[in-house]
Amino acid sequence: MLSIQVVLFDGFDLMDAIAPYEVFSAAAMYTDHQLNLQFVTAEGPRTVASGIQDVKLEAIGRLDPETADIIVIPGASGPLEEDHPDSVPVRLSKAMQTELTPLAQQALEREHCIVATVCGGSLILAMNGLLEGRPAVTNHLGMELLAATGAIPINARVVDDGNLVSGGGVTSGLDVALYLVERVLGPRTAHAVEQLFEFERRGTVWRDTSSIRPTLNAANLLKPDMHSLQNVTSEAASAKHNERPPIVKHKQAVEPPTHKLLQEEDAAAFIGDWDTTIATPIGKLQVRLSIMLMDGIVQGTATQGNETVPFIDPMLDGNRLVWSLRITKPMRLNLKFEAFVDGNAIHGNAKAGLLPSSKLTGVRIV
Repeated sequence: MLSIQVVLFDGFDLMDAIAPYEVFSAAAMYTDHQLNLQFVTAEGPRTVASGIQDVKLEAIGRLDPETADIIVIPGASGPLEEDHPDSVPVRLSKAMQTELTPLAQQALEREHCIVATVCGGSLILAMNGLLEGRPAVTNHLGMELLAATGAIPINARVVDDGNLVSGGGVTSGLDVALYLVERVLGPRTAHAVEQLFEFERRGTVWRDTSSIRPTLNAANLLKPDMHSLQNVTSEAASAKHNERPPIVKHKQAVEPPTHKLLQEEDAAAFIGDWDTTIATPIGKLQVRLSIMLMDGIVQGTATQGNETVPFIDPMLDGNRLVWSLRITKPMRLNLKFEAFVDGNAIHGNAKAGLLPSSKLTGVRIV
């Protein structure tokens, strides 16, 4: 029996969740109903309001990464305005702070479990550092943010990285689910579902052949369509012994650090220690900034609690100081800062992709 769990959270996108659910439900009809399909949450059974006019779905169980064979994580729906309390980025950030991410991490650590994301669902995992160094895709509006988390953004409809399968835009939920039906249950079952829906899967699946590995022992889970299942297994096995075709991973170009040599008087306004507050949509962070000049080059560190990290590529641009910072709390991101000084006060903002800007304010420590 194949266990498929579609995760719901407050503000989820209806199509992201419903489309895969319906595809797997149809697939069950062609496999003698050997699929156990459920809506679940990280908290357990409850009624969950979507981000589409509060339309609600009923989750009947709790996400269980130890028994699930496929887990589907949708994105969020809501306003795109940065300052809106129910914006898509805010809802994704709130979902990231629930038990969903540690449970998803457990699933990703299991060899025989596939975690699939639709649209912004990949950002929920990425902002918690779970996709660092892994190829993935999300909605086109979130690709910059995906890159800022350390994931490798791939401009494809569906990206297969072994036990992680991600889909791009909202309607990609159909394509992700149909691809998983083909991969796990075989092309005959996938074709039957496509015929039923009068829909053909869109786009080429980007697949890193080096990540091919057994993710499900489908032969033991399902009796129907065995010929197709054996074909899939043999294809995967032969791919391991073939020369790997060249694959272009669309990593963002890494430019060498550039520093602007500064005269001490140019940077004097910024030099010193600053007691700052970074106001994010999900809370305030108390951070101590230390800015200094070493051999004519501006440098700095940021300290939060017991963690101190260096500024990345700090540069004085007119009357503003810009730098990047790798943060791990409340999420894993590369934030881009810009700051201005007025006497003993500092102010500015921090930004990462489509996430709402965070406001930076503080005073010099005398």
